[in-house]
Amino acid sequence: MKLFFSNLAFLFFYLGFAQVGIGTSSPTESLDINGTLRIRTIDTSVNLKADSILVADRDGVVKRLNAKEILNNTLKTAVKGSFSSSALVNLTLLAGQVKIPFNAIEFDLNAEYNTATNTFTAKQDGIYQIYAQIKADNTLSISTNFGLAIYKNGTLLSRNSFANIGILGINATPPARSAQNLVQLNTGDTITFYVVSTLASVSILGEKEDCYFSILQVR
Repeated sequence: MKLFFSNLAFLFFYLGFAQVGIGTSSPTESLDINGTLRIRTIDTSVNLKADSILVADRDGVVKRLNAKEILNNTLKTAVKGSFSSSALVNLTLLAGQVKIPFNAIEFDLNAEYNTATNTFTAKQDGIYQIYAQIKADNTLSISTNFGLAIYKNGTLLSRNSFANIGILGINATPPARSAQNLVQLNTGDTITFYVVSTLASVSILGEKEDCYFSILQVR
């Protein structure tokens, strides 16, 4: 009997608010436990389809969240994109550069690349490996500066640009340019890709084998 009243002292029923407190006289949830919780036996079912899991927030409040949402938030970034058409991509340059309109995504695990703005926006802090490649069509003239640049938050991060070299009037320089960098990104940081050239306009190939980009979070 003494044990019963001792335990009852830690169990408070608030009928008006349908709240129960264990180890606390001021529960804030339907069941408020001030202490540890132990479940001695848990049934296991291999056939049950689990679409959600229970998590605790900073205040210890247990909530049900979609399992896919939790997993997606912990997935590392992996993005690869190119052009939606294999036709030539004709670009007009302003001030010697123009954003590359990559508008097709092969995969984007965390939905971080916007094909409308041609911009990658990081959803989580980390170290990222960034790579891009473009290839000009055969009309690119000799002695023309042509290249590729990667920008982080509008600031130049990496660039590979050089003039075409001709031998006896024949272009001897490969038409492809590539750039890569290992960079630390914080949530909200952006990555964009640009063609740089001294020409007023330039055409690059639309095939995804020739022009594409990839972004991979390494940690």
